Amino acid sequence: MSASEGPLVVGVDSSTQSTKVLVVDAATGEVVASGQAPHTVTTGAGRESDPEQWWSALRQALHQCGDAAREAAAVSVGGQQHGLVTLDERGRPVRPALLWNDVRSAPQTRRLVEEFGGPKAWAERVGSVPTPSFTVTKWAWLAEHEPDAVRATASVRLPHDYLTERLTGSGTTDRGDASGTGWWASADESYDEEILARVGLDPALLPTVVRPGEIAGTVRDVGDLPFSKGTLVAPGTGDNAAAALGLGLRPGAPVLSLGTSGTVYAVSRHRPTDPSGTVAGFADARGEWLPLACTLNCTLAVDRIATLFGLDRDAVEPGGGVTLLPYLDGERTPDLPHASGLLHGLRHDTTGGQVLQAAYDGAVHALLKALDMVLDADADPAAPLLLIGGGARGNTWQQTVLRLSGRAVQVPEARELVALGAAAQAAGVLTGEDPAAVARRWGTARGPVLDPVERDEATLDRITGVLSDASALLDPPPSTG
Repeated sequence: MSASEGPLVVGVDSSTQSTKVLVVDAATGEVVASGQAPHTVTTGAGRESDPEQWWSALRQALHQCGDAAREAAAVSVGGQQHGLVTLDERGRPVRPALLWNDVRSAPQTRRLVEEFGGPKAWAERVGSVPTPSFTVTKWAWLAEHEPDAVRATASVRLPHDYLTERLTGSGTTDRGDASGTGWWASADESYDEEILARVGLDPALLPTVVRPGEIAGTVRDVGDLPFSKGTLVAPGTGDNAAAALGLGLRPGAPVLSLGTSGTVYAVSRHRPTDPSGTVAGFADARGEWLPLACTLNCTLAVDRIATLFGLDRDAVEPGGGVTLLPYLDGERTPDLPHASGLLHGLRHDTTGGQVLQAAYDGAVHALLKALDMVLDADADPAAPLLLIGGGARGNTWQQTVLRLSGRAVQVPEARELVALGAAAQAAGVLTGEDPAAVARRWGTARGPVLDPVERDEATLDRITGVLSDASALLDPPPSTG
C-alpha cells in the first residue's frame, strides 16, 4: 500500500447482492484497499434478505482491507433503496427485510394511490407516485399479511440506516434515502404524518433525518470492527444518490445505470413532481434533487435470455425483426407489476443471437423512453450520456445504448461509484467540502467518450408498437382463485 497524502475514508456499498468497501485517500481519491462479501436473496414469491447478513458482509469486507480500515478517519454507507427493515426493541430484525424488487405490495400500492387523491396528488405531496418498490407499500403489505411482525416492530429502517445504526448506535437516515419511502413529503422535507397514520406507522419508529454535511454520529465500541472508537460516521444515502455523488454530477448531466435494475437520472435544482409516475422525484444527498426512472429488469434479465439459448452475453446477431420485452420479474417502468416477458415476431429463421439482441433492445428502450422526462431545463442536450453500472463495460450494452439513444456515451473509468460516492461524503464531513466537488477533484467521471451514431428509430418504434398492442396481455390482473 502506498503512503497516503491525506486522511483515509471508507465508503460502503451495501447492494442487493453484496457489500463492497473502499478505503480511499481523501486528498487524491486513490483507492488504497478494498473488500467484498456476498448476501443471500430469496427467489420465491418475494425478494427478501436477512439484515444480519449485511452486517456480517460489512465486517468481512472491512477486514479484507487490513490496516487501511483501521486508519480511517470517517466512514459512510450507501445502500439499496426502499428496503423495509423491521427491528424489535433490542434492535434485532423481526423478519427478513423486504427488498426494493419485491413487488408483492402491488394491491396495496393501488389502494394507497387511490385513497390519497390519485397520482397527481401523490406527486405533489411526496414527489413520487408510489410503486410496489416503495417502502410505504411494503409496510402496508406487511400490516395486512403479517400483523404479528408489525406488532413486534419497535423501529423501522432502510438498509443503509440499519448499517449506520449498527455503527453509531443511533437511528438516522438522510433526505436522499428518505425520499424513496413514500412517507417523506418532499415539499416541506418532513415525514407525512397523515400517510403514516393511514398505514398505521408511528412516526416515533422512524429514524431522524440528518441534513447534508452533518455528522450522523461516531463509531461506538462494536467488537471486532477495524475502526477506532469515535471515527466519524457521515449520513450515508441510497445507492443512486451515492452514485451521483461518486460521479460528482452537476445539474443536467444524464446518467444511465445498468445493474440488477436499470436507472436513468440527473441532478436537478427543481423539485420533481411527475403525475404519470414514470419519474420518481427523489432528493439527492446534497440539498438538490435527483429525478429518476427505474426498471426492474436489466442485466439479470438479459443474462437469463443468454442462458436460455446457451449463448455468451455478447453473442448477438442483427436483424430478424423480433421484439422481446424482458419483464421477467414484473416491471416498474412501465408500471406493470404482474408482467412476464413477451417475445413477438418469432419466425423459422429467427436465431438465438437475434433474440438476445432483442432482449438488450427491450431493456434499453424502457430506460430511454423515460430519459426525456427525467431531464429538465438544466440539461445540456449535447452532454454525453454517462453509462455506469455492471453492464456499462459490456460491448453489446454500449453499442445498444449508442444505437437507440443517438447520443454520445461516456464510460467512466472509475468502478464502484456507489462506494466512491459514500467515500466522498465521508471526506466531506471531514473537510467541510461539497462531496460532489470532492469527487470531481478525484476525477471519478473521467473515461472514454464514444461518438454518437444515427438513432435506430425503426427498432424504437417497433418496440413501442408491440408494448402498446400487448399491454393487456402483459399485465393481467392477479388470479383470485
